[in-house]
Amino acid sequence: MSSTTAPDSREHKRTFFGQPFELSTPFAVELWERFSFYGMQGIVLLYMYYTASQGGLGISEGIATGIMGAYGGAVYLFTIVGAWVADRLAGADRTLFGSAIVVMAGHVALALVPGIAGVGIGLVLIALGSGGLKATATTIVGGLYSRDDPRRDAGFSLYYLGVNLGAFAGPLLTGLLQSTLGFHFGFGLAAIGMAAGLVQYAIRRPKLPDAVRHVTNPVDRRRLPLLGGIVAVVLVLVVVSVLTGLLTVRNLPTVVVAVVVVATIAYFVVILSSGLTADERSRVVAFIPLFIASAVFWSLYQQQFTVVTVYSDQRLDRSFFDWTMPVSWIQSINPVFIIVLSGVFAAMWTKLGARQPSTPTKFALGTGIMGIAFLLFLPFVGTGENGTPLVALVAILLVFTLAELLLSPVGQSVATKLAPPKFQTQMVALFFLSVSLGTAVTGVLSAYYDPTDEAPYFTVLGLVAVVVGVVLLLLAKPVLKAMRGIR
Repeated sequence: MSSTTAPDSREHKRTFFGQPFELSTPFAVELWERFSFYGMQGIVLLYMYYTASQGGLGISEGIATGIMGAYGGAVYLFTIVGAWVADRLAGADRTLFGSAIVVMAGHVALALVPGIAGVGIGLVLIALGSGGLKATATTIVGGLYSRDDPRRDAGFSLYYLGVNLGAFAGPLLTGLLQSTLGFHFGFGLAAIGMAAGLVQYAIRRPKLPDAVRHVTNPVDRRRLPLLGGIVAVVLVLVVVSVLTGLLTVRNLPTVVVAVVVVATIAYFVVILSSGLTADERSRVVAFIPLFIASAVFWSLYQQQFTVVTVYSDQRLDRSFFDWTMPVSWIQSINPVFIIVLSGVFAAMWTKLGARQPSTPTKFALGTGIMGIAFLLFLPFVGTGENGTPLVALVAILLVFTLAELLLSPVGQSVATKLAPPKFQTQMVALFFLSVSLGTAVTGVLSAYYDPTDEAPYFTVLGLVAVVVGVVLLLLAKPVLKAMRGIR
């Protein structure tokens, strides 16, 4: 059997909801990875800015939210590194397995290492490992199917259900432990969750097809010493920058933004200067306004883990009689909406067929609606501590989700469709860079949020996103023309 074909029919007799049974392997590991990732993310910001009497570190809110933004940007930046390692060095299977170990080590560091050292070690390891996991899990799912297998799309849908189930359950359980036993118990549960996924994957990985162990474009071994030297130089520069005070927690978000901007410009320059045909060049140029809109969208959307967390802690009425809902439970609202509405959107696009909005129009609507979601905070300005009803924030997060479903699912798809044949991976990397840039910018922007003077923050950011959406909507036809037959 070729390494690029799906397992034979005998293996298909045992199925996972009608799919190849081996789908249960990436399904489970990603469910547990998202459980641990979002479970940790739901409480780590609180851990940083809560006072010592509350079990936290007492870091200022502005610095804490900046760290979260820089961390989120690094996750998507490391996705590109993970993809390169899988394609050129280790293959998807080994990269995913190693990345899962790194993620678990990060959660263990948060649970066991006290103080800012535990946060620093934990977040760096989780960002590095999560990047590798995000880059390879989808590849492994694809390797379970032949190209013409009619179950392929349904299999991916089932896989993403697992992702959102983990994202839903993680904040609920870690938040419950944090609020009853303390932060380190919450971090410990995240580590246990990742360990569960790792054990399950270790047991089942020999049953995966050979394709997921194949290195698609192995690097010339003679270049390995050079690559090792580059990695060593980068690590030395980072250590020296930290020790000399050039890189601090205060400027970390700005540094990450700068790194992502440089990487983005370099990617576009390399692609556009590589002897493309006129059609290929036009399609790459058409991706630029989509990239900008995506970055603007994510710079607001990812504030669920910074500003919205602070808002939920200080401005949201979370009380039910004598019980107060843990802050982190707010992070479970979006996954529920995704689970419920993703099928609705898929059915809607299928029914509309060729009449559905073009990709530039979807990007414009997603960005503009994200801006409207921020403007919806304005009616509650000045209502004081715990002055916003829970149902109001639930409604706002519903608008977040509607915007996400208009933009996020089509992002990677349009990147592959617009990519020149020899730059398929790099164009997908560019989409991830837009997510990385937006998430890193979140860290810079969140430092300006003031719970006692919210109106300027929500007004300016909301209007900027709406304007970007309107401009892209006006440019939709020219952008679509530049896409040369791609919708």
